[in-house]
Amino acid sequence: MAHTPVNHPARPIYRAIGGLIGLYLVLFGLIGFFASTGDPFFGQSDTQVLGQGTNLGFSLLSVVIGAVVLAGTVIGRNLDVLVNQWTAYLIMVVSLGGLAFLRTEANIFNLSVATVIVLMVLSMTLLMSGMYGKVGTDEEHEAWQKARLVL
Repeated sequence: MAHTPVNHPARPIYRAIGGLIGLYLVLFGLIGFFASTGDPFFGQSDTQVLGQGTNLGFSLLSVVIGAVVLAGTVIGRNLDVLVNQWTAYLIMVVSLGGLAFLRTEANIFNLSVATVIVLMVLSMTLLMSGMYGKVGTDEEHEAWQKARLVL
C-alpha cells in the first residue's frame, strides 16, 4: 500500500506503544482473572478491574489478545504491523458489539461504558502504531515519498 508510511522516523516509538498496549491488556486480563475467579465464565456481575467491567471470559480474551500483540512486538519484522492492525480491528468489533448489547443479556463480556471507551482508545492507538511501524527497503521508502508528494 503506497499510502502507508515505510521507515517512518518514529517507528521505534510506535512499536513500543504497541508493546505497551499488549502489556496493558495482559495485566488487565490477569487482574480480571483473579478478581472474577469463582464467577460464571460469561457472568454478568458487578466485577470491576481498573474501573472497567469484566468477567472471566473477557479477562481470558484480554490475556490472549495482549499476548499476541506482545509476541508480534517481540518478533518484529513487519509481523508486528500485521498483528497490531488486525488485533485493533478485533478489539473495535468487540467494543462496538459490547456497546450495542450493553444493557441486555447478550452482554456476555460484562462490558461497561468505561470498558468500551478504553477498548476504543486502545484499538485506535494500536491501529496507529500498526500503520506507522512498517519497515522496508530504501526503494519502498522512496516509492512512498513519491506517492505522498503526488497528492
